[in-house]
Amino acid sequence: MSQTDEPIDVSIVVPAYNESENVADTVERIAVTFAGRPERWEVILVDDGSTDDTRAVIEQLARVDPRVIPAGYTRNAGRGRALRVGFAQARGKIIVSTDADLSYEPGYILNLLDALCADPEIDFVLGSPYMPGGGTEGVDPRRLLISRWGNRVLQATVNKNIYTFTGIFRAYRREVLDALDLESDGKEIHLEILSRALGAGYRVREVPAILRGRKKGRSKFRFGGTAISHLFFSFSEKPFLVFGGLGLLLLVAGLLGGIYVSVLRFQGTLNPGRPLTTLVVILMLAGLQILSFGFIALQVGVLRREIFKLQRENRLLRRQVRQWVTEEGCSD
Repeated sequence: MSQTDEPIDVSIVVPAYNESENVADTVERIAVTFAGRPERWEVILVDDGSTDDTRAVIEQLARVDPRVIPAGYTRNAGRGRALRVGFAQARGKIIVSTDADLSYEPGYILNLLDALCADPEIDFVLGSPYMPGGGTEGVDPRRLLISRWGNRVLQATVNKNIYTFTGIFRAYRREVLDALDLESDGKEIHLEILSRALGAGYRVREVPAILRGRKKGRSKFRFGGTAISHLFFSFSEKPFLVFGGLGLLLLVAGLLGGIYVSVLRFQGTLNPGRPLTTLVVILMLAGLQILSFGFIALQVGVLRREIFKLQRENRLLRRQVRQWVTEEGCSD
């Protein structure tokens, strides 16, 4: 199905891996959600290398409804890759990302759009089950526990009034995604987008939403990958918490050991054959060294945010130049 040049207001990007049971229902309920609304919309279904009939179902939906745009590739690469492919094909002024299993009711998409329209200063909106007014229904308790505590750790790390860092359910103004140089292939893309967007100076808002457990198909949740991505993001955002905390711990241990050695010496009971004095010196030197890494990491964090801002300006400038060249070519 070829795309037309008709302007699109909202593009909904839906990554799908082995979701043949869900994609048709997803499209139908999105269509019901936008029925009677003035927005022109499209839904981009990205087949993430499914091994079932997902691709065939998507292509059939596209033949029936021109608002359905098929995309994808043959080998499974991960949610991040699927989202990046969908973002690249999206034509809307606002780009929404959501799950294929309807973990969030399509009706909540309107809440995201309303939040963006209500405040032009906001650049992207997160649908949050963990903020006041949000909630969960029928979600696996193990997944819920990991997700809740993971997001609390991330909230403490970033020092932002954000409750949900890892959810896919979001709406972006187009210029936000155009300005970000995204690289992640897995679920960590949600953290990457948030980190780069905040670092580039974009402003975010959350709106409450209800997260529901899937009713069809198998869950793609993996504990190991989720935990590692949370820890890596926390470290990349605030490396001083690791270096500074460890450095201070070693310094305190060395200081206490030094006091103990001094007491033994004044009492005349210090055994020169024991390596206690050497250990104290090593602890204090190591603490100072690691603490200095923490201060270096602080400066790296500042430079990182400046790089994100420069990347934002460069990508937007390149986009404006391409538009100018295209318009000049058409006018000739």
